[in-house]
Amino acid sequence: MVVETHEEVLRHLEEGQSRIRALSLITVAVTFTLAASYFSQILLPFVETGQRYQTVDLLNPGLVALEVVVLALTVAWLYVGVVNYLFSTKLGKQVKEIREAEKALLKRVMG
Repeated sequence: MVVETHEEVLRHLEEGQSRIRALSLITVAVTFTLAASYFSQILLPFVETGQRYQTVDLLNPGLVALEVVVLALTVAWLYVGVVNYLFSTKLGKQVKEIREAEKALLKRVMG
């Protein structure tokens, strides 16, 4: 039974590690995209023309589409963060329960 418990712990840890790694990669990709987007918005006025003032049509379809994409990426980033947090909390509870069960088994086996 102890061997089965150890195998279960290892399986849970491996599943958790792979899921957390995948979520982290998604988070990094979203973060990089957002950072590049915001950096380009700051840098472009200095590089392109040096112009300080610009009239902006806030209803421009291209601008609206870009804002929707950035908003969607931000929501995805938030979703990944929340799912990652909930999953790691659940995994921590499961590992704690398994370790307690292992201690109880060891006490029964040892005496």
